[in-house]
Amino acid sequence: MSNENQWNYLFDMDGVLVREQHLIPGADALIAELRENGIPFMVLTNNSIYTPRDLRARLLNTGLDIPEESIWTSALATAQFLQTQRPNGTAYVVGESGLTTALHNVGYVMTESNPDYVVLGETRTYSFEAITRAIRLVRDGARFIATNPDETGPSAEGPLPATGAVAALIEKATGRRPYFVGKPNPLMMRSALRRIGAHSENTLMVGDRMDTDVLSGLEAGLQTVLVLSGISGRETADMFPYRPTRVIDSVKDLVGATRDPFDGA
Repeated sequence: MSNENQWNYLFDMDGVLVREQHLIPGADALIAELRENGIPFMVLTNNSIYTPRDLRARLLNTGLDIPEESIWTSALATAQFLQTQRPNGTAYVVGESGLTTALHNVGYVMTESNPDYVVLGETRTYSFEAITRAIRLVRDGARFIATNPDETGPSAEGPLPATGAVAALIEKATGRRPYFVGKPNPLMMRSALRRIGAHSENTLMVGDRMDTDVLSGLEAGLQTVLVLSGISGRETADMFPYRPTRVIDSVKDLVGATRDPFDGA
């Protein structure tokens, strides 16, 4: 671990800082502490529906003041990845404004005519017509990219089908497996690290899921902190063949300890 009293922080959003549009107690104090002390941090989300500006507004409504530039989404990571692979390319997109805006901002053109990529993201209104079009384009040779592998997403009424579930449908119909850019792909973690100019040796990934947050942090060479305020509990965490560096009840336990989060742990 770093011998400097300076850690950088990557946070998952849902289940860590907020839960169903409500602030998780202590999250506001933690973010305020990081900002007051000039400690670099980034909030990560696999949800590709919203732009960073949208997410900033939604977080402000919960009481969290997080700058737009401190929010990194699977849509942004996907756009950055595609721009490095095939600059100024073309894509047929199944998703929302968070994804289309990110792709437009790196110079991509949206088209249904012989696109370089079919890019699948999150939406609350998956269209059978759009999925059918995606299947036909992939079968015709378009490269298949998905923003994230999450099979379900949360809602007040219960789980919703998410990108991973729809990607499985398209894969079954085409025989072509997508490349997933979001967590647990360490690619997303490394792109976030570059955004804040941080190194993996002195950066923490704080998340609520063993299979995405902790795994991606581990594979990117980060220290990992599992919070029990979201998906994974102590019992489920013990079922995995890898372990987080530290397990805490919630981010409230980090308040006052951001310079040395492992002291006494």
